[in-house]
Amino acid sequence: MSARVTEQKSGEAEIVPMPKSEKAAPSETKPAPKKRNGRRTLILASVPVLLAVVGGYFWFTGGRYQETDNAYVAQAKVALSADVAGRILAVSVHENEVVHAGDVLFALDPEPYSIALAQADAALATARVNVEQLKVAYGTSQTQLAAAQSLLAIRQAAFDRKNVLVEGGNASDATLDDVKLALESARNAVASAEQQVASAKAALTGDPDIAVDAHPAVRAALAARDTAARNLDKTTVRAPADGIVSQVASLNPGQFIATGSTIASLIETGDTWIEANFKETQLSSLHEGMKVEIKIDAFPGVAFEGELQSIAAATGSEFALIPAQNATGNWVKVTQRVPVRIAVHAVDGKVLRSGMSATVAVDTKAAS
Repeated sequence: MSARVTEQKSGEAEIVPMPKSEKAAPSETKPAPKKRNGRRTLILASVPVLLAVVGGYFWFTGGRYQETDNAYVAQAKVALSADVAGRILAVSVHENEVVHAGDVLFALDPEPYSIALAQADAALATARVNVEQLKVAYGTSQTQLAAAQSLLAIRQAAFDRKNVLVEGGNASDATLDDVKLALESARNAVASAEQQVASAKAALTGDPDIAVDAHPAVRAALAARDTAARNLDKTTVRAPADGIVSQVASLNPGQFIATGSTIASLIETGDTWIEANFKETQLSSLHEGMKVEIKIDAFPGVAFEGELQSIAAATGSEFALIPAQNATGNWVKVTQRVPVRIAVHAVDGKVLRSGMSATVAVDTKAAS
């Protein structure tokens, strides 16, 4: 096999590709330096500052706030009942309805009390008539007394004339007996008339000119009439204050209600406060007038403001139906809690309901 050789011309060069090496030659350029992580540096630098700030906060405010989460929203609860017994005629409210003072809740059958009022009116009229009769009787007794006194004067004059004749010897002693007897009768009649006048005056309480309605009998009849009118008015049961009425679902027309029996409840929304139970060890720095920060579990993120109104006179266990007795020998010391009443300021759009859980923090330095 023969190879053909081509002669290169002068001044020409041929580029011959070289085979690539399997391993690349190390690069002579230096790698670029890594960029520093600025965020990490900022975090590392801010941690000591944050710790210093938090530590300073607790240093300056430590012990300033007395806090407890044993606190609840409280509102006055009124037990609704009827002052008179009767059968329900109509129910005007529904369960959990908002009512205002004076709104009709339900009504009882008024007929028995209307009849009682009519009887009381009749008794009052009778009492007034009786007093008028007593006044007439007093006048009559005075007239009778005057007549008896006039007759006594006549009898006394007749006796005196007859007695002069007897003493002068112009008449016998026997003729004096009749006029003497008549004189004694006249005297007895005057005494009897005086007793009748005194009795008639006493019936008028010693004051013949007393007003009719001022007489005790009439006053008693007036009181009975007022009682009957009040009972009739109480057949309509009204809300004593603004609030929300509850537990009325069991009221139905035709149902009989006894006097004083609780038939519904009214939560007075116009008066709301927080009842917080502080440990006895926290009370030394609390007093009335301190500002309070309040958080209600039902409204997270909403801050309520309040003011400490009063501190209870005893611990909560002392107000229990059966107070704890520590004289058995198995005594374990337990930190007691004392109820504290806190006035809460309302926040627009937030309705507080009795029994809601709360957390309170009393600022002990704000009032100092």
